[in-house]
Amino acid sequence: MIALGCDHGGFELKQEIKKHLDQQNIEYIDYGCDSQEAVDYPIYAKKVARAIQNGECEKGILICGTGIGISITANKFKGIRAALCTDCFSAEATRLHNDANVLAMGGRVVGAGLALKIVDTFLNTPFSNDERHIRRISQIEED
Repeated sequence: MIALGCDHGGFELKQEIKKHLDQQNIEYIDYGCDSQEAVDYPIYAKKVARAIQNGECEKGILICGTGIGISITANKFKGIRAALCTDCFSAEATRLHNDANVLAMGGRVVGAGLALKIVDTFLNTPFSNDERHIRRISQIEED
């Protein structure tokens, strides 16, 4: 299950991603927002992060205007590794090396065509399970 969240700056791109996931029969929960009316991105980043923390969802996709604020918020949550990606190489690398569980994108930065390729790369790339990457993720998770 994929958790989706956005603010008004990411609403249009989230709608495109939902259509794309529907076409692939990938299940998701949409945690909002529900329009282009101005809202505060931390509300939606927190909902997605908590859904992953409590096991309701395995991964998340967050979108705001730039992807920056929403990723900063999500990364405050223990166990969340949100990666802001603007290309497929970064999406693949963050899954392979960081076992990122949240993809963040900027709705005003990445066009829909590229964004859908980034989503596919993120969702279809497994974690490498290399010892060095496991060690580094453990260091990230330390208090």
